[in-house]
Amino acid sequence: MVAKPVFRTCGFTGLKIHDEAEKLIKINAVTAIVVLALGGLFGLLVALTRWPTVHLLPADLFYLALTAHGIDILIVWCIFFEVALMYFASAILLQSRLATPKMGWVAYALMVLGAAITNWKVLEGNSSVMMTSYVPMQADPLFYVGLILFAVGALIACFIFLGTLVVAKAEKTYEGSIPLVTFGALTACIIAIYTISSGAIILIPTFLWSVGLISHIDPLMYKVVWWGMGHSSQQINVAAHIAVWYAIAAILFGAKPLSEKVSRCAYLTYIFFLQIASAHHLLVEPGLSSAYKIFNTSYGMYLAVLGSMIHGLTVPGCIEAAQRRRGFNNGMFEWLRKAPWGNPVFSGMFLSLILFGFLGGISGVTMGVEQINIMIHNTIYVPGHFHATVAAGTTLAFMAITYFLVPVLFGRELVMPGLAKLQPYLFGLGMGVFSLFMMGAGTLGVSRRHWDMAFSDAPHAFAHAPAAFLMMGIVGVSAVVAVVGGALFVLIIVGSVLFGKPAVPPAPAAAPSPVASYGNADHVAVPGTFALALLFLTMFVLYYFVNWKYLASTWIMS
Repeated sequence: MVAKPVFRTCGFTGLKIHDEAEKLIKINAVTAIVVLALGGLFGLLVALTRWPTVHLLPADLFYLALTAHGIDILIVWCIFFEVALMYFASAILLQSRLATPKMGWVAYALMVLGAAITNWKVLEGNSSVMMTSYVPMQADPLFYVGLILFAVGALIACFIFLGTLVVAKAEKTYEGSIPLVTFGALTACIIAIYTISSGAIILIPTFLWSVGLISHIDPLMYKVVWWGMGHSSQQINVAAHIAVWYAIAAILFGAKPLSEKVSRCAYLTYIFFLQIASAHHLLVEPGLSSAYKIFNTSYGMYLAVLGSMIHGLTVPGCIEAAQRRRGFNNGMFEWLRKAPWGNPVFSGMFLSLILFGFLGGISGVTMGVEQINIMIHNTIYVPGHFHATVAAGTTLAFMAITYFLVPVLFGRELVMPGLAKLQPYLFGLGMGVFSLFMMGAGTLGVSRRHWDMAFSDAPHAFAHAPAAFLMMGIVGVSAVVAVVGGALFVLIIVGSVLFGKPAVPPAPAAAPSPVASYGNADHVAVPGTFALALLFLTMFVLYYFVNWKYLASTWIMS
């Protein structure tokens, strides 16, 4: 006999919450935060080694820490949290039961087991192959087994999300179309299935190669297929954290999208075009054709970028429209000045939006141009870019929504509320400066993966410009600031879950939140948002021009 689903009504949001879904959201989110703490510790060790004055670790431990940091932060932390988000965006927002919760626990167990095995083999010291694990570098066979198990678990979670959409539709738990936040999660899920499939195509034969059943894997083919997983995993993050932006705008301001159709079309461009962006990792590979490189750095890529630019306009636009309806109409930016900057849910979300757009977005497009890519490929500019997108963009957005979920799902008030207000600024600004100066050092030629930028043991001496050492020193200091911000986040959330006072919902219980509804905002002019968009485009053009000037200086023609 199948047990009848048990629901409760949330006093904060007015939404029906399926208890099995709630348990799985909690366990996936808590696990994600534990992994974030572990990966952040490895990241601190890496940063203190790249800081020339400190230069903490010897070479072997540096590459071990770098491998663990990349896998734990870029893959494990993000995907555990995204699984929690998918369950939230389906079962909670559609007020439905979660499809096959028992399989949800199987998926969770596989992901934990896979992550543990991979970390174990890395920490043993014989699998320091970095996240890319480029062939012919070979890791312990269990290193690949761990990644495959983790991917299988994540794939099961994706199908549970899709199954929940079917259940909700069949049982008519919502009216009209699914909410925009759920649509964003659906986009992330579709990209995740593509990403995991690419991973299976390359990791399974690589495992067979590691145990001697396959004699040879072509390194270029490995890179092409691997980046179908490696970069696409970032597109999962982008779709997910933009869904978080829309969710927070609806939760805090009651904001509705300026146009549902436009926002949904922007999501669709991710599915159709964003995988193309992975090609920027391959632009200096001699074995790929010019046609391949030209297509991936021209119109296809611009269509991919278009989606993010639309979201970058519509998210602050819907907040501005909601604020102006509340009466904040003085001047161009009263709506922004009167925003709740002391609430970490908002400050974390808006800093994420700004840093992702201005640092991650502009640098990503510039780096994706074939000619400019020649200058910065395999320099520390590249991790500067993806720290702006994954750490300052995705991680900060996930931190922000966590502050909202602690009272809603765990029923606890935040401990140390004063530090909670400060935390997004510490982490966001620390990570923003960190990313910016990494990119600056990259333009001066500082290498991406070498443990000693001074090349002190090289047979031929090489000296970077003094500015490069200064920038890497700033990178080290800002990394420490960001790590303090990250540690505060873990401390506050864990402390709140374990020791926070019971959160008291308002009486009477809140009406169902607009985050779970479909519909456009009333037409309201948003001049402040358009001014911010023009500032963004101006900076984009100027930065693009500066990079072409750099490139021209390397190609002196007589």
